[in-house]
Amino acid sequence: MKAAFAKYTLDFINPAGTSRGTLLKKDTYFLKIWDEQCPERFGIGECALFKGLSADDNDSYEPKLRELCRNIALGVETDLAEYSSIQFGLETAILDFSNGCRRVCFDNDFARGNYQIPINGLVWMGTKDEMIARIDEKVAAGFHVIKLKIGAIDFGQELEMISHIRSRYSGSDLTIRVDANGGFTPGNVMERLNRLAEYSIHSIEQPIKAGQWEQMAEVCDKSPIPVALDEELIGITNPMMMMSLLRTIRPHYIILKPSLMGGFAGSTEWLKMAAQFGIGGWITSALESNIGLNALAQWVTTLQVRIPQGLGTGALYHNNIPSPLCQRADYLCSDPNRGWQLPEFNWITE
Repeated sequence: MKAAFAKYTLDFINPAGTSRGTLLKKDTYFLKIWDEQCPERFGIGECALFKGLSADDNDSYEPKLRELCRNIALGVETDLAEYSSIQFGLETAILDFSNGCRRVCFDNDFARGNYQIPINGLVWMGTKDEMIARIDEKVAAGFHVIKLKIGAIDFGQELEMISHIRSRYSGSDLTIRVDANGGFTPGNVMERLNRLAEYSIHSIEQPIKAGQWEQMAEVCDKSPIPVALDEELIGITNPMMMMSLLRTIRPHYIILKPSLMGGFAGSTEWLKMAAQFGIGGWITSALESNIGLNALAQWVTTLQVRIPQGLGTGALYHNNIPSPLCQRADYLCSDPNRGWQLPEFNWITE
């Protein structure tokens, strides 16, 4: 077997605002594997590095990709325990290759175009008026669940925005999830959660910064809004540590991004452990291109999900990879009549 990788820069159509800053571009990497006897047929996966968030965001990232490509050629295993996004890319490339190099990682109803995944509409941070307009657009497009990024602009304005939305859309008409990305502090979090609770909020992701287990446990215990962990899970791969975190914090939900949480294998482990504590959850993308999103959607289908997932990110980029993925109202689906159009990547073997 041979392997190569390529760097690719995705350009956002609109600036993507979070409490950690505004995103205009996102670098990602693609990994392909093939048999030397038939180089035109290859499996491809996305190593969806997320700068500033991924635990594997360091100077050794590309050297690790080079090491992986060398080792695949030699038939030697590579230690990827600390490189979650590379693990995700390798898993998906192998699965694609094993399923006939058709961009099919899991040959199921989604891949065949016979199943649609319910998704939430993502509303990035902006001014109050901008966010209200974006919410209206999502509702007009058919979304019944929206996720609001909060924690960057004035909290009073955010409350005014949510109040305005609730005056137009009741809790039965529109479910609101909010994501603070760790934007609150232990000192102000309970006051803010109590105020948000007035507006029938479904859940809040990561209200305070990760790494404060005791404070987060207290928030989960006292919050009037169900709390979901997101960044808190990143970089934790040791099963004993995973179990300890869940036992200590006892969140209501966990939000899994396989690219950041040990790929499919690591995410499956999180789900199994969470189930032991009666903790629910859902899957979201880490802003992958359509290559990664396609693999995620096929994997999510194997989980037989019933609640909206965070997979509505395919239309974020000017230069996304043309694919069978499409969005119909608040569902992600795959149209087999639409093929893949992979650009000419600058492949690096080692």
